[in-house]
Amino acid sequence: MAMLNDIVLATLILLWSSNIACSQGPQPQVPCFYIFGDSLVDNGNNNRILTLARANYRPYGLDFPRGVTGRFTNGQTTVDVLAQLLGFPDFIPPYANVRGFALLRGVNYASGASGIRDETGNNLGAHLSMNQQLQNFGRTVQQMRRMFRRNETRLPDYLSKCIFYVGMGSNDYLNNYFMPNMYTTSSRFTPKAYAAALLRDYSRQLTELYKMGARKVVVTAIGQIGCIPYELARYNGSGKGARCNERINNAILLFNSGLSKLVDTFNNGQQLPGSKFVYTNTYKNSIDLVENAASYGFEVVDNGCCGVGRNNGQITCLPLQNPCADRRRYIFWDAFHPTEVANIILANISYSSKSKSDVHPINIQQLGML
Repeated sequence: MAMLNDIVLATLILLWSSNIACSQGPQPQVPCFYIFGDSLVDNGNNNRILTLARANYRPYGLDFPRGVTGRFTNGQTTVDVLAQLLGFPDFIPPYANVRGFALLRGVNYASGASGIRDETGNNLGAHLSMNQQLQNFGRTVQQMRRMFRRNETRLPDYLSKCIFYVGMGSNDYLNNYFMPNMYTTSSRFTPKAYAAALLRDYSRQLTELYKMGARKVVVTAIGQIGCIPYELARYNGSGKGARCNERINNAILLFNSGLSKLVDTFNNGQQLPGSKFVYTNTYKNSIDLVENAASYGFEVVDNGCCGVGRNNGQITCLPLQNPCADRRRYIFWDAFHPTEVANIILANISYSSKSKSDVHPINIQQLGML
C-alpha cells in the first residue's frame, strides 16, 4: 500500500509539474503563481484575524463572481486579472484556505495593512507582514518537499518556472511614515534615509525568496498615494492647480527609484544568479489613468465610488453602504483601492506593454516565456 501511495503521489506531481492536462482547455503559461503583498492583492487572508483591515462584507465583492471574499475592491484585483492572462483556469487561493496538492498551483499570501517593516499597519490590528508571508511560503516549500520526497531535486526546477509577484511598500508610508501620531519613523528618518532603510530590508526579503526557490519575480512600484481619496480628503494644497499631496508622492518616488535600481542589480547575474526580476511602474501607470481618464472611460478620478465624507475618502466603505451605481466611471473603489476596471487596465499594462517606462526590462508575458 505504501508503494502504491508513493506511485500515486509521484504521478500527481508529474501531472502538475509537466502541465499535463488536469483540466480541460489550454494550460497556464507557467505551472504556478505565488503572490505576496498588501490589501491591493489580498483575497481573504485577513478575514479571520483581528483587524480593521478587512473587506469580507458587502458592498466589497459587489461585482466579483463569488461575491464577498475579502478582496478590497468591487471585483477582481490585479493579480486575479494576471492569473487569467497567464492562463490559470481559476483564481489563486488565499494561504488561509489552501492545502495539499493545490499548493503546487499557487498561493496568495497577501495581507491587508502589511508592509516591509513588521510594525507597519499595527495601527489597524493584526496582519501578516512581508516577513510573516515569507515564513508562510517557507512552510509551503516544506510541504512541497514532502510531495517531492522521492526526487527532491525536481522541486527547485519546478519553482524556477513559477512566477512570484511581490507588491509591498504602500503601507510603510501610508500606515507608518506619514502617521507621526502612531509611529516615530518620520522623526528618525529623512525621506531619503527611510527609503534606503526600506530597500535594505526589501532586498534581504527578496533574497530570502530567491533562496527558497523563486527565479521569476515581479516587483511593483508604489502608486501615487498622495493622490488617493484618503489623502485628498485630508490635504489642503496651496498654489494653482494643487490637488495631490506631493510631499508624500516625492517620498515614494525615492523608494521607487531605488527599487528600480535594485531590480537592475539583481538582474546583473552576480548577486542572484539564474533569476530574472521585472519592475512594474505602477506609479507612472496610475498617473496615466488620471491624465488620460476619458480614453479609458473614467469620469471620476478623485473620489471613491464607496465611502464617507470629502472625496468619499474620510471614512472608507462601510458595511452595506450603497456605492456608486456605475463603477466603470471611477478609478477608485474606496478611499484607498482601485476599482476592478482600473485593476484590469493596470494588470494588462504590466502583462503585455512593450514600453520600458511601464515595465522593465521585460513584461510579465515575456517573463513567463523564459
